[in-house]
Amino acid sequence: MLFNSLQFLLFFIAVTSLYFALPHKKRWLLLLLASCWFYIAFIPVYIFILLFTIAIDYIAGIAIEKNSGRKRKMFLIASIVANIGVLVFFKYFNFFSLNAGVLLSQFGLSNDMPVLKIILPIGLSFHTFQALSYTIEVYRGNQKAEKHVGIFALYVLFYPQLVAGPIERPQNMLHQFREVHDFDRQRFRNGILMMSWGILKKVVIADHLALFVDPVYLHPALYSSSEIILATFFFAFQIYFDFSAYSEIAFGAAYLMGFSLMENFRTPYFSKSVSEFWKRWHISLSTWFRDYLYFPLGGNRVSRMRVYVNLMIVFLVSGLWHGAQWGFVIWGGLHGAYLVFAQLRDRLFPKAPSLPVVLQVIIVFLLSWFAWIFFRAGSLSATKSIFKGIMQGSWSIPHFNLAEIIFCFLLIVLISAKEYYYNVYQLTVKRNFFPKIIALAVLIYFFGVFTENQFIYFQF
Repeated sequence: MLFNSLQFLLFFIAVTSLYFALPHKKRWLLLLLASCWFYIAFIPVYIFILLFTIAIDYIAGIAIEKNSGRKRKMFLIASIVANIGVLVFFKYFNFFSLNAGVLLSQFGLSNDMPVLKIILPIGLSFHTFQALSYTIEVYRGNQKAEKHVGIFALYVLFYPQLVAGPIERPQNMLHQFREVHDFDRQRFRNGILMMSWGILKKVVIADHLALFVDPVYLHPALYSSSEIILATFFFAFQIYFDFSAYSEIAFGAAYLMGFSLMENFRTPYFSKSVSEFWKRWHISLSTWFRDYLYFPLGGNRVSRMRVYVNLMIVFLVSGLWHGAQWGFVIWGGLHGAYLVFAQLRDRLFPKAPSLPVVLQVIIVFLLSWFAWIFFRAGSLSATKSIFKGIMQGSWSIPHFNLAEIIFCFLLIVLISAKEYYYNVYQLTVKRNFFPKIIALAVLIYFFGVFTENQFIYFQF
């Protein structure tokens, strides 16, 4: 069920109305059933995968809390193996099988591993990481094991952020499902405005940009160098507006019912360094890797060379988390290399003069723009075609609709500037709510692309 669909609108109205109509003690059950319905709207049978991991992690959490020493660690390992095992099977089995075949063929050997005809369960990487954070935090003693199986299942399945995050920690979410949330007009208005802002970014900007990006990356040989470069420039904003739109719709849908999700984006393209970029981009994922992979590897508390290795491991794994294609791995590796280079530069030239802020922002954007080529192309063959198209040196005027290009540029500038000066996660609509919501509705109605395009991060 897509946020940008009529089906979701009807679902949202029904669930929210029932939520405030029901007594507090029955609301968790409503949200759990609604979240299951939301998920089975994609591929019904895959709900059993979530129920399997929920059962494993629920039992593991209680066992971890009750036991000590080696037994405690064994239950944590069982939870990690179960969750990662499901993720590897559905997302990476064919990737490893095909690459193993290529490697073995170099030595004249055959690969007997089959290629499975399976569809990746939607949002699997997101709810796997959210479930893992629960058992890890229980093991660390930062979270009490959840005894109510329904509340725990709701923590994993909560529909606003089930498919594409943000990836929440149990300390932030579990207690909220027990709190009494009375209807609050101000909070309701803020939530509706936040959702509308997200819908605007998705259907008016991201889906408009997709009209330029998708054809170019599908058939790069048909386009000039300038068109491919422009399409890649647009993709940098398409993926930002698409993914941040989902996060804001999720935040708004949860907020108007009284729940608070974490901020997931903070104007990343205004970053003055790659390090700052990752403090502003997909914050829930970057902090997850920081807390559960980078710090356990030693973080900054080890030798300088080990720090560089740790950074590369984290970003290579982050790239692989996004998808079972080498383009994602290279994308992650590039960002890791950017950070290593920045640390080496600061270490070797500590007194080097700083560049003007505007130039720093431009450089960081160009670095991310270059990395997005590998991310969007995905496969190595597709990436090769894109670079071949760029290097062919045909600098003709783009044949795209000029009016739509100008329209997209203006919206990118205006909305980016608004978000830079005003944090949309801190909405306070004290007045003029109806003029604002009507203005957003008019923009969405007249300029939206209503093809119900799937959110980009649904594939992860």
